[in-house]
Amino acid sequence: MPIPEQSNRPKDYDLNQAQIGVLMISIMIVGLCGIVYELIIGTISSYLLGNSVYQFSLTIGLFMFAMGIGSYLSKLFMRNLLSSFITVEILISIAGGLSSIILFLTFPQMASAYSCVMYSLILIIGTLVGFEIPILTRVLSQKESIRSSLAHVLSLDYFGALLGSVLFPLFLLPQLGLMRASFAIGLINAGTAVVNTWFFRKELGSRFRWLAIVSVGSLVMLVVLAALGTRLSSFAEQQLYFDDIVYQKQSVYQRIVYTKSVFSKEHRLFIDGHIQFSDRDEYRYHEALVHPVMSVAGSRENVLILGGGDGMVAREVLKYPDVGHIDLVDLDPAITDFCSTFPAMISLNQGSLTHNKVTIHNQDAFSFINQPGLLYDRVIIDLPDPHNEVLNKLYSREFYTMIGRRMSPEGLLVTQSSSPFHTRNTYWCIANTLGEADFSTHSYHITVPSFGIWGFHIASRHGAAPADFSIQVTTRYLTDEIMVSAAVFGKDIAKVETPVNTVMEPKLYDLYLRELRGEMI
Repeated sequence: MPIPEQSNRPKDYDLNQAQIGVLMISIMIVGLCGIVYELIIGTISSYLLGNSVYQFSLTIGLFMFAMGIGSYLSKLFMRNLLSSFITVEILISIAGGLSSIILFLTFPQMASAYSCVMYSLILIIGTLVGFEIPILTRVLSQKESIRSSLAHVLSLDYFGALLGSVLFPLFLLPQLGLMRASFAIGLINAGTAVVNTWFFRKELGSRFRWLAIVSVGSLVMLVVLAALGTRLSSFAEQQLYFDDIVYQKQSVYQRIVYTKSVFSKEHRLFIDGHIQFSDRDEYRYHEALVHPVMSVAGSRENVLILGGGDGMVAREVLKYPDVGHIDLVDLDPAITDFCSTFPAMISLNQGSLTHNKVTIHNQDAFSFINQPGLLYDRVIIDLPDPHNEVLNKLYSREFYTMIGRRMSPEGLLVTQSSSPFHTRNTYWCIANTLGEADFSTHSYHITVPSFGIWGFHIASRHGAAPADFSIQVTTRYLTDEIMVSAAVFGKDIAKVETPVNTVMEPKLYDLYLRELRGEMI
């Protein structure tokens, strides 16, 4: 005997087509908002704590677990399903809408409590989202079979999740930023609560009045916060830095912040919270990166710069009159636009990004180098440290092998390689990986006050890498004598055995994170 799909208990609601349509749209919104809250929390935590794989994995895992808790708890609610759903939407609009500002303000004030606050928000929002799906399924099942209502609910929820996952990187993050994006998504939840309260006012009975007041109140609150979003974002972000923020922009790829010290007038550039340079001592770093490899005898006609979107590497390269062409590859047009138009940056890089010898390519360096094209006499790699899995591939054996194919027979390469003191294994892993890509290397290090001890590797595929340098151009710091001492490594930073970093086995990324946490390797 077949089991009936629907129980014979009396129906709580007799829904019309308009009400069913509202519920269907609400289901899609549940999926959209839920996934965006996950992405916002994961992105903020990656921004503040680093290790994006860990942060997103933890966020998604906890969120799914919390949704399971919410689904289980929903069975305790037998009646008043619509008022329960609307109440949950209001709670999500508040918790989710305020999540970003809570996290941004918690980190500088109570850094040790940040993880606890983050986990609590994930669990609260996830539980509330998980509660909604079975509730809405049960409401719809009073009009159609369980089989049909479950299919409709899940398909719309998954579609909403897809929509949210596409909207976040393409529109919400670059156009609104993290804080205004959370306010906007909270507004959508609050708006959903208001619409459902109105469409089901008859079914809600005596609960209609207080639900209307609370849902409209949450909507108004989030409208006000959204209107103040830019000021609130500036205030929250200012708490993360000691200096005044002069410029800030959230691009598709990263968060760009430029600060100025009130006392010393020192400027600093930060990307995703990581310092890129200070104008007080950036010349030390850039001279040490550029001039040793550029001073070696041989052709310097064609130069490739990977990274270096701030224009400082190009500034130093342009000191060599025999350089004919420079290709500068930096993924983010926001950083090259800022550094080629912002007056303080133009003064610092001496307008190098708009020089007629410089061609900017806003592309992924891995993809650019993997294409056929010009052979380069000098390749200068000025990429960020491998603090995420995307950057790891730009320090891999495969990447260095591809660069070798784009170098002239006598070409030379130099790469910034992190700190041999703070990240000793990371530094020597880069050297070992270059060796596995058939490069011979010469390693050296200097001191940059803003960074501490910093290291580089010069690499060659045509015999031993150069170790003697005669620097002929004007410098503020670097001399031939400094380069001799720079090749001497003390016991605590001397070479160590490390694994080779590859795309398939990202050993460098793991080493870097472990060393930043102070683990013994």
